[in-house]
Amino acid sequence: MRFADITGQEELKAHLVRSIDSGRISHAQLFTGAAGAGTLPLAIAYVQYLNCANRHDGDSCGECPSCRKIAALAHPDLHFVFPVNKQGKKSGEVVRSDDFIEDWREIVESTGGYFSAQEWFDRLDLGKTLKGMISAKETDEIIRKLSFKSFEAEYKTMIIWLPETMNEEAANKILKILEEPWDKTLFILITERADRLLQTILSRTQEVAVPRLKPEVLERVVREAGESDEAKVRNVARLANGDLCELRRLIAGATDDVRHESFEMFCALMRFSYNDRHLELITWAEELAQLTREQQLSFLRHSARLLRESYVMHAGAAGATYLWGEEAAFCNKFAPFINSRNIEPLIGEIETAMAQIGQNGNPKIVFTHFALAVSKYIARLQ
Repeated sequence: MRFADITGQEELKAHLVRSIDSGRISHAQLFTGAAGAGTLPLAIAYVQYLNCANRHDGDSCGECPSCRKIAALAHPDLHFVFPVNKQGKKSGEVVRSDDFIEDWREIVESTGGYFSAQEWFDRLDLGKTLKGMISAKETDEIIRKLSFKSFEAEYKTMIIWLPETMNEEAANKILKILEEPWDKTLFILITERADRLLQTILSRTQEVAVPRLKPEVLERVVREAGESDEAKVRNVARLANGDLCELRRLIAGATDDVRHESFEMFCALMRFSYNDRHLELITWAEELAQLTREQQLSFLRHSARLLRESYVMHAGAAGATYLWGEEAAFCNKFAPFINSRNIEPLIGEIETAMAQIGQNGNPKIVFTHFALAVSKYIARLQ
C-alpha cells in the first residue's frame, strides 16, 4: 500500500515521509484516530515506505519485492495482531490472529484498510454478544516471532490493531516488550480509544494523531462516486463527519434504514423525556438494549448529530444545518428545548454511554441511566 492509495491526510503523509527520510524512527508508535480516517492504511504505507528499496517522490515504489509483499500483507518481517474470537470455542482453546490471517488480508484488500471493528467482528461471525480480544497467549506469540532475526527487511514490524481489546495480562506483557525492545524492531499500535490503554503504554509510544478527513476530501469522494448534485454532495460529506467508512455507507444507501430507526428511537426518547414518563423511558431503554452493539452506537452517534443540529436551529442559524425531511420537521419543533444550558450535558451523557457500550457495559443498565439522565435535562425546561 502506497501513500498515494490513501484518501486525504496529505500533511500527515508528508510528515511520516520526512520522519523516515531523516532517520527519526521511534521503535514504538501509536496511531490514534477513527478507522475511517485511515489509521490502518497509513500504518501499512508507512512500513512499506520504510522498507522500500526504490523510494521516490515521497512514496514507496510499489514495484520492488518488499513493496509487493507488504502490499499483499505477506512479508515475512511484517506481523499483525488483531482482536479475534470464534463461536463454539472449547474451554482452554487458544485463538490467535494467525488463525484468521486470510480473512484479515481479504478485508484489508476489499476495503483498502478502511473498516470498523464491528465489520471485522461480523466477518468473524461473532454474533451479537461475542467480541474479539487480544489475549495473553497472543502476546507470547509476539515475543516468539520477534525473537528471530529478520528475514529480508532492515526492520521487523509488529502492527497491533485495536490494542484496547487486550486484557490486563496481555497489556502488561506488551508493556514489558516496549520497555525492552529488540534492535531494529518497530511496533505500531493502532487505536480508536487511547484512553483505554495503560498509561505506561502511552508513555512509551510516540503518538501519531490521525485527524478526521476534511469535508472537501469527502466531497471529492462523493463526486467521484457519480453524485453531481452539489447540495447532496455537501450534505453527505457533512453527515459522514470525516469518516470514510461512514461516507461509503451513506453513498451505498446502506444506512437509510438504520438512520430512520435511530431517528424514531430519538423522537421517542425526547417525547417521553419532555412528558416525564419514566415507565416508558425504562421500556424504551430495554428495547434499545436488545439491539446489536453497532446499532446502539449508531443510535448514539445520530442522537448527538440531531442534538447539535437542533442547537444550531435554536441559535437562529437554521440555514447552516444539514437536515431535511422528517429530521428537519421534528428538529424544527424540538429546537426550543435545546440551548446553551443543556446541550453540553446532553452530549456528555451520549459520550459516556458510547464509552460504556464500547467497554461492553451492560446495555440495559447503561441505557436506563442514559434515558433518565436525558429526561432530567429535557423536562427541566417545561
